[in-house]
Parts: sequence; C-alpha cells; structure tokens
Amino acid sequence: MVYDLGWGEPGCYGNTFNETPHIDAMAQSGMRFTTAYASATVCSPSRAGLLTGQAPQRNYRLPAPAFRMVHSLKEWGIANNELPEDTDCHLSTDLVTLPQTFKQQGYATGMIGKWHLSGYDENGVKHGPEKYGFDEVLISEQVGIAGGSYFHPYVHVDAAIEPVLRQNEYLVDRMNYGAVEFIKRHKDKPFCLHLSHYAVHTELVGKKADVDYFSEQGGYTNLPYEERSRLPENNPVLAAILKSVGNGVGDIRAILRELDLGEDTLIVFTSDNGGKVGVTVNAHLRNGKSTTYEGGLRVSLVIEYPAVIAPGSVSDQPTTNLDFYPTFVDFSGYEIPEAQISDGASIVSLLQAEGGADLLSRRPMAWHYPLDQPHGLGGRSSAANRREAFKYILFFDDSTDESYNLKEDESEPTNLVAACPQQKAELQGQLKVWISDVNGCIPAGPAGIE
Repeated sequence: MVYDLGWGEPGCYGNTFNETPHIDAMAQSGMRFTTAYASATVCSPSRAGLLTGQAPQRNYRLPAPAFRMVHSLKEWGIANNELPEDTDCHLSTDLVTLPQTFKQQGYATGMIGKWHLSGYDENGVKHGPEKYGFDEVLISEQVGIAGGSYFHPYVHVDAAIEPVLRQNEYLVDRMNYGAVEFIKRHKDKPFCLHLSHYAVHTELVGKKADVDYFSEQGGYTNLPYEERSRLPENNPVLAAILKSVGNGVGDIRAILRELDLGEDTLIVFTSDNGGKVGVTVNAHLRNGKSTTYEGGLRVSLVIEYPAVIAPGSVSDQPTTNLDFYPTFVDFSGYEIPEAQISDGASIVSLLQAEGGADLLSRRPMAWHYPLDQPHGLGGRSSAANRREAFKYILFFDDSTDESYNLKEDESEPTNLVAACPQQKAELQGQLKVWISDVNGCIPAGPAGIE
C-alpha cells in the first residue's frame, strides 16, 4: 500500500514520465482495476475499512466504536475521521481484523510501516499493530511522519532503528528489504504481510541519483530542489520515490519466484486514497485527496495471483478496499462471525474470470467525509454515493449537491442535478438511508438531507 499515490502515477495507468516496470509487470501478469475505490478520501478511515471490511463510519461512533474517542472532535478542528498525530484514540480490539482472520487460519502475520490507527508511543499510547493480529511489526511510526523522515536516522519513525543496508539508508529501501526478509523467514508456512509505505506522502524526499535522473528527463535541472519537489505533474522527486517503491515490488516478486512461491501467492498493489492535488497526478479524474470527487476516492489497484488470475486481465467493475476482507477470507477459509458486520463483497469470482457479480446492484457504494470546519487538507464536508454510472455528492457546508454520469465522462465536468431531478432524488434518498445505517454523523449547520 502506497500513501497518497495519485491514480495516474503508475505506468500501467498511462503515465509516461514515471518508470514503474515492476508494477507494470504485475499488471501484465495479473488484473488491473480501472475503477477501484478507497473506502474514504483520507488515510485513517480508509485503513480502518481495509482492516475491518466495514464502512469506516461504523468504526467511529459509540456504542460500538472502533475509534475510542477521548477528546472532542470540535477541539481538533480537523476531518472527523482523520486521526491527529497525538491522539490516544485507538482501533477497537473487539473487532476481528483482517490479519486476525489469517492468524486464526495458521498464517504468520506481519506489518511494515505506516499504521496511523491510534496515537503514538511518545504520547503514551500502546495500541499499535501488535494488538490487532500482526505478529511482527517493523519500522512502524512512533511519531507523525508528515514532516519527512526518509533517510536514516528515522527520527519521525523510530530513532532507535539501526541501518542494515548502508549509512544514510533510505527508508523505502529499508522497508522493501524488511519485506523480503519476512518472506524468507516464513517461506515454509502461509503468511500475510502488509507492507505499508510512508511514500509518497509529502514532504517528498528521493534518493539524489534518482531525483537527478528524472530532473534531467523532465528538463528541471535548473530548478531548485524545493520547486522540483512541488511540481504538480511529472514531479521528478515523486518519480524517484515511486521508482524505489516499484523496485520493492520487483524484489518481492523475485524472492517469491526464487522460493517457488510465486504461483500461489496473492499480491496487491494499491493506495490508501487518491493523490494530493499539487503533488501527485490523478490523470483525468477531478480533484484529489480529501474530496469526494473521483480523484479523491479512486485508487490504482493491481492484483497478481498466477494460480487464479489470467495474465493481462483488466476489470472496470467498481470495487472498494472493503472488498479485501471478504475476498481474502474466501481464499483463506476463515468464516466471518455473524456478529461482525461486513460491508464489502468478495470479488473471488471476478478474479477467477467467472464474470463476477454486479456489485453495485446489490450493495451501497458510498462515502462520508464530515467536517466541523475547514482544515489543512483542503477538502469540503460532504458525502457521496454511486449507483451504476451515476454519482451523487452532497455538500454539508452549504447544502448544495452535484450529480454526474461517470460512464459518459469520469472527470465529472457537468453537474446533472437540475437536468435529472428524479436521478437526484433516488440517489439522495439512498444516501440518507446509508448514512443512517452506518451510524454516520452530519455536522452542525446546513444538513442537506431532510
């Protein structure tokens, strides 16, 4: 999982500036999804959705919360579902998380990197990944990573970590190394590894040789480094970081082949939400992270599983990261307890090229992003849902709404609310039911839904 990666950054999604041969090779060997969504437009709730298979709003509020809120949200002045860096909130231990399902089926479980589902050790919080089914936790943050900590010593991650590759070790390389070593340690039994990169979150910091290479390719050598790192398109620093991430994909695929595990190992490449506007590229999709437009919700997704997936498959079936939970459970043989709600749908039949079900016709696909007030990420307080080709967005801050036909144009250029009142009424009604069902909140002020 890459942090804040734009939908249009990998080569297999049409990018001609970045070089991602190993990710592209995954797509050639497996299935690339053109319409994959995160369960939220910012990282904390999206990651909660991934690990629980539940709409993040279920994981957020009493009486059965996944986030044990200690402070008032209004005191934070941030996105209600984006945890601040010093909170002592934590993911509920009452839920059976995805790694716990694997663990109960005899898998070794491990996590490398970004967690961001509780507070940090420096604030006295002890609800890290170990409490949620991960036997091994490596290079996980002790403080916030937003300021950048890409070279050793990793002061924003864990200053106690010693380099194993070289002095001035690069964090992405170290995480990739850790993934390969984990696979080697557990080659004789089933394993589940969550490699959760801090890249490509800002501030962007790449290895000098790679930054210089991409700067030359783009004709940016005369620009100061600071300006290069903030280019909104063909960003040479982001390209350098993504190259390192992709090299890790290559290392993982290579060690699996070397250990004769490649055929029967499922690998997922994806992002936690859409790319941040101004740094990453979401191609033709509108806007980015912290908005409920397609650029904020849609993510790149490639799944490789040679024993199951036909090479070179492409799916335009809308899916969400909530689907990982039931899909992986189907493969592992675990049975989800009746008491645990599952909002995702298994896509095993889709991966097996059996056509798959029309997921949109039998389950809600919706997103909820309530804000008590504007914040630094730049998004607006809103909720959205999609049915077949049609997308509806309701803005909580001023009660305006928008509707789009994604089949005709995925870039959401033309608001159809006035032209299609019946479509609006149906989608708004379904959104109202969904918000109520998942116990979602509507911020104070204009509600927009009666």
